[in-house]
Amino acid sequence: MDKTLHIVGGGMAGSEAAWQAANAGLDVVIHEMRPTVETFAHQTGKLAEMVCSNSFRSDDDEQNAVGLLHWEMRAAGSIIMATADKHRLPAGGALAVDREPFSQTVTDTLRALPNVTVVDEEVTTLPTEGHWLFATGPLTSPALGQAIQEISGADRLAFFDAIAPIVYAESIDMDVVWAQSRYDKGETEAEQKAYLNCPMTKDQYEAFIDALLAADKTEFHEGETAGYFDGCLPIEVMAERGRETLRFGPMKPIGLTNAHDPENKPYAVVQLRRDNALGTLFNIVGFQTKMKYGAQTEVFKMIPGLENASFARLGGIHRNTFMNSPTLLDHEMRLRQRPNIRFAGQVTGVEGYVESAAMGLLAARFAIAELTGETLPPAPQTTAMGALVTHITGGAEAKTFQPMNVNFGLFPPVEGLKGGRRGRKDRYQAYTDRAKEDWRNWLAASSVVPA
Repeated sequence: MDKTLHIVGGGMAGSEAAWQAANAGLDVVIHEMRPTVETFAHQTGKLAEMVCSNSFRSDDDEQNAVGLLHWEMRAAGSIIMATADKHRLPAGGALAVDREPFSQTVTDTLRALPNVTVVDEEVTTLPTEGHWLFATGPLTSPALGQAIQEISGADRLAFFDAIAPIVYAESIDMDVVWAQSRYDKGETEAEQKAYLNCPMTKDQYEAFIDALLAADKTEFHEGETAGYFDGCLPIEVMAERGRETLRFGPMKPIGLTNAHDPENKPYAVVQLRRDNALGTLFNIVGFQTKMKYGAQTEVFKMIPGLENASFARLGGIHRNTFMNSPTLLDHEMRLRQRPNIRFAGQVTGVEGYVESAAMGLLAARFAIAELTGETLPPAPQTTAMGALVTHITGGAEAKTFQPMNVNFGLFPPVEGLKGGRRGRKDRYQAYTDRAKEDWRNWLAASSVVPA
């Protein structure tokens, strides 16, 4: 049997899948269209390029589902998590990453493996022979998207992802802004001061909302619909849902005390998170936007402390695609109409860097087992990995299927624990304890896939 695994797409999912397969002894060919074919969001041809945020979100593996997913991936020998840990930046309880060396390290590591070949080409069809794993992400090329649509008989689904702006640190007014993580979270001073905070009074907040609502926005092309993913809404869309929405979302003031004026609590706070190891760049947390560039500079300079801000990158918007996976994929992430092909990553309907990489890891392990003659049991739904793949391959309602981050709502309940907010801490701890035990057992059940 041919033991070559072809992987289409060199993002988070594709890179993780390649690492897993190569370390199991398979020959791997990564087909990556960049830099030959560019995308709206990518700036390089490197593997695992981070294009939206630089954060892998919470790293708490006892009380947070994405932190648990981090733990499971580390236990499975993930290249994405190992590289993220190597290039970690202070971010309170989150795992933020210095994006450029992160991508370079993943690229160099995979290209150095003797059984990995990287081919710069666009794949536009679904092959009928060989073993393939498509991890083309939310920016799947139109030609390949058309091929998926034709073979599956299902229309592509779309949502819009907006990119947050990045500010040069030297242009931030530190006489107004102060450094503090929410609730001073973190074990070190660097972690406890990982965010910069811009305070707003009620009048400043109201003026900001007025400007946000009135700003010129990017127009949609004919045939496109604004079906946003709720976890990555543009700020102006949130503002349109109610004037107080942002104050209970990315601009919430709770857990923060203005170091310049501790007696007066801000009405709202805009947070910035370090975007690189040098600390020269900061991204505006949660400020994805579809405002036009001129409007962005005007509106964002209304934020106290950013009046003279200089932007390394302004926000943008692009169309993302994902499959109706509950109708198209089996429990091993194979395309039902063509089982020599697997899908992984954001194109399957998971949302986020970590979730995408996790599905690449899982799809690769199923492919490894198939190519080496082993039967691999399904990933337990009690684990973060298993909860996600169960959701996208049948657990979700196909008619209303939308992209999903990992969350404890996808996990089977733990018997004997009370619901509600008061019992949440014990409940989450029980989820993570159970998941870790079941994940260790699942990894141990495979004799050919390395952990």
